[in-house]
Amino acid sequence: MLSVAERIIAGEIELPPVAKLIGFNLRSVNRGRAVLDMEAGPQHWNPMGGLHGGILCDLTDAAMGIAYSSTLAEDEAFATVELKINFLRPVKRGHLVAEGWVVNGGRSLGYAEAEVRDDDGRLIAKASSTCKRLRQE
Repeated sequence: MLSVAERIIAGEIELPPVAKLIGFNLRSVNRGRAVLDMEAGPQHWNPMGGLHGGILCDLTDAAMGIAYSSTLAEDEAFATVELKINFLRPVKRGHLVAEGWVVNGGRSLGYAEAEVRDDDGRLIAKASSTCKRLRQE
């Protein structure tokens, strides 16, 4: 999966549909770590006029998922079995950067974390995820 992420960054293959829908981009990936970014704006607002929490969930889930998948073998996949997020600062619009990293890869379950920050470096959200490693036939 690391090679797939590298090919996305190089522009050799397209972003997944969810990335296009929400508007996030994969900026860098190394084994066990990934950085994504996006421009938050009115298209992401909830009825109260702020960034919908689900957008931050998608962004952090992708950062953690890409980080985790970068540690898998070619014949492995994974599924997120738990996701937790804390929303720490409201956002309406602006450039957001999410960084995800693997804390523990494990043989069957892995644990990853992610943070979202704004251009001023302020912490917007902090998330964690448990991932189940799947062996494909």
